[in-house]
Amino acid sequence: MLIAIFRQFFLLGCMSFGGPAAHLGYFKRHFVDSLNWLTNTRYAQLISLSQALPGPGSSQVSFAIGVERAGVLGGIAAFLGFTLPSFLIMVLLAVSAHQFDAVYFAIIAGLKLFAVVIVADATLSMAKSFCTSAALKLLAVMSTLALVLFPMMGTQIAILITAATIGAIWPLLKLGTVAKDASSTKSNINWIALGLFALLLAVSFFPLGQEFALFAPFYQAGAMVFGGGHVVLPVLQAGVPALTDDQFLSAYASAQAVPGPMFTIATYLGAQLTTEQPLVGALIATLLIFMPGFLLILAFQKSWLNLASKPRFASSIAALNAAVVGFLAAALYSPIWTSAVHNLWQVALVILAFAWLRFKKPPIWWLLIVFIAVGLGQHYWAL
Repeated sequence: MLIAIFRQFFLLGCMSFGGPAAHLGYFKRHFVDSLNWLTNTRYAQLISLSQALPGPGSSQVSFAIGVERAGVLGGIAAFLGFTLPSFLIMVLLAVSAHQFDAVYFAIIAGLKLFAVVIVADATLSMAKSFCTSAALKLLAVMSTLALVLFPMMGTQIAILITAATIGAIWPLLKLGTVAKDASSTKSNINWIALGLFALLLAVSFFPLGQEFALFAPFYQAGAMVFGGGHVVLPVLQAGVPALTDDQFLSAYASAQAVPGPMFTIATYLGAQLTTEQPLVGALIATLLIFMPGFLLILAFQKSWLNLASKPRFASSIAALNAAVVGFLAAALYSPIWTSAVHNLWQVALVILAFAWLRFKKPPIWWLLIVFIAVGLGQHYWAL
């Protein structure tokens, strides 16, 4: 079972371009639609939990899927599989002075178009599943507009709080589905995981030794950052003054260009911090930045899913799910669409590929190969 979990997430880790929103699309299509590892409802609950907690959202969802399948070891197997490809590439980039040529960036351009199609498919599928009433549709639309107009971390947090509050105080709208045995359900928090999270966070502000102080900001960033990899850059830049602006920008650009979670920006920075032992520094930084988010998932995953059977809490989760649809729609527009689509023929290509995916349902690998070929074709046509 653990090997199967590792294998599935490793394959996704090799092809998951496009950032957290695209990753959620890959996960849904693979684990919900194809493998039936979990239902649409449970998948949405895991997404809403990850959105409500600090940390790397898509990686938290992958960890939670692994926990659902095989407990804590399953979560670790999922994390290792999904993160390993990105980790290895980022270490290589950090220690290598090799400059990539135009062919590399042409492939990346094609993969960005691929991400547009995947996120569009996920947005439509989740909208059909979770925006089932006028109130939920309105929440999704308002969430999308708010994030498009005010694309800030504070906006995202405000939307989540507002959606959860509306669902809690207005359950008569029947926003959520309530289990028949709700009254018998207990809401258990994993206090050991929560306590370890809090203890490590407190210790990180009082580091013992120079090397500890050097890597403590990675744990702090993972524990306090909402909004994923795009937000973690300025936090780390303030917490790790030993590195230059150029190093941070190189790390950020590399994290965007490779598959897998953007939090592996820490991999690059950790390798840069310990140039004599780059692999050790990369490993420490990577584990520290992911650990707090995973501890929080362990702390609340069981209680979150169980609380979903209570009327008001189920209503809040339904409202949060609608808000998450808005998050995906806003991310589809910016940065995914705006950074990938630049002319009319690309618009036409995306529409055709989206229609092909929706109606013919080809394997994802077919689409991946097509868009890599498109990227290379653009490059050689321009020569």
